[in-house]
Amino acid sequence: MLEGKTALVTGAAGGIGSAVVALLRAQGVRVAAADRDVAAIAADAHLPGDLRDAAYADGLPSAAADRLGGLDILINNAGMITRGRVTETTDADWATSLGVNVEAPFRLCRAAIPLMAENGGGAIVNVASCWGLRPGPQHAVYCMTKAALASLTQCMGMDHAHQGIRVNAVCPNEVNTPMLRTDFARRGFDPDDAVAELNKTVPLGRIAEPDDIAEVILFLVSDSARYMCGALVEVNGGKAVS
Repeated sequence: MLEGKTALVTGAAGGIGSAVVALLRAQGVRVAAADRDVAAIAADAHLPGDLRDAAYADGLPSAAADRLGGLDILINNAGMITRGRVTETTDADWATSLGVNVEAPFRLCRAAIPLMAENGGGAIVNVASCWGLRPGPQHAVYCMTKAALASLTQCMGMDHAHQGIRVNAVCPNEVNTPMLRTDFARRGFDPDDAVAELNKTVPLGRIAEPDDIAEVILFLVSDSARYMCGALVEVNGGKAVS
């Protein structure tokens, strides 16, 4: 059902991003991969850059369309986690979090929607978080930015449905990605031990693997989700934010 479609995936070199790229390509989708370094990612087009650069973010959808021959799907997967209370958040933390988690998806959607509308529609999936749907401790700015992305998703879902563009979001909890493991190591924890402890907190018995999230994203861009628009889909193994 996705054979011949074209897609742009941001954060393509990360755990979820690389899983999304692989799954889409396995379905016959031609994929443009965007990240700071995408050399190691098997994709049909490589568009490296920094999403905090407004000109780069603004131009990504048209660059992908030029390289792929159109743009049917946009996956706003790139994101970053800032830990701490507001009083512990630096100006640099604030600027980077807003730039990557909110401003970049806004710019990409603003540029992609007209391209999709010209071709009769498309599908956008934003990677938000269940931490953006309810408050969580020690992650004030992260929760705020993911809440903004969730709200933006719902608003765009309403505003652009008449153009045949479905905008939805997937909202994970913890995912076993290199970013998560690097953060544990940076804080002095053994990543394997830390993930094992997290697994005990999840009703299904483990935190998510990248494919668990990527397969939901694949569903959301497929015709199987043709009546889903403006939805915030929690994929958390039954674990609430705590």
